[in-house]
Amino acid sequence: MSYKQTHYVSKAVDENGIAHYTEEENAVWEMLFERQRKIIENRACDEYIQGIELLNMSKDKIPQCKEISAALHKITGWELEPVPALIPFEKFFHLLANRRFPAATFIRTREELDYLQEPDIFHEIFGHCPLLTNPAYAEFTHMYGKLGLAASKEDRVLLARLYWFTIEFGLIRQHNQTRIYGGGILSSKGETVYCLEDPKVIRKPFDPIEVLRTPYRIDIMQPIYFVIDNFDTLFHLTSVDLISLIHEARELGEYDPLYAREGEENK
Repeated sequence: MSYKQTHYVSKAVDENGIAHYTEEENAVWEMLFERQRKIIENRACDEYIQGIELLNMSKDKIPQCKEISAALHKITGWELEPVPALIPFEKFFHLLANRRFPAATFIRTREELDYLQEPDIFHEIFGHCPLLTNPAYAEFTHMYGKLGLAASKEDRVLLARLYWFTIEFGLIRQHNQTRIYGGGILSSKGETVYCLEDPKVIRKPFDPIEVLRTPYRIDIMQPIYFVIDNFDTLFHLTSVDLISLIHEARELGEYDPLYAREGEENK
């Protein structure tokens, strides 16, 4: 997704498609990888763990986009596309519609190890790429890109909620437990634990109309998550008229947010 501002600068790739990272940047990746791999144990869904194994990504240095692309392409036809830190929605949707997942080629600093508002290479590769090995998830993401390209600006606002509460912050029922599949959670130390264990969190069965009516903020721990039964739930959405559902949700109206709006926290 696109974000308003960033102070990070993506790495340019050379003629061979390689981004050259410093020892410090690779050290940050190693710290993040080792820490998050332990935290997601028994919290991430099976398909995500299988994807981690299939991609066989480097643990001690930042993987190259071309390496992850080669592995993904063999499995579901997807590839990674190195991009600047921020891209417009039009390009974002265009990439997804062509089975190319955008990856900003910078990594956070040690000072922002625990939280980063904009998506970095760790978020994109560790958070999202493992599940792009799953056919149902991959097809839903592809469909979302095509739908976004054709949608109006007004419809894209609600369409963003669908992405937020599935691809970024989705939960799934598995083994009589609630597990995680959203990349925004799986790349976050704090939210991985919070979303499953904090008693204040609301976890609701996934319903597309409910999702489309639910506002969110990108800079807080989510007060509400939606839980799918399995990845067939997402695959089913590829054959649904989502634009009609968006219009229905708009007519029903937006729910009151379960959080303070930006700038209201101290009022």
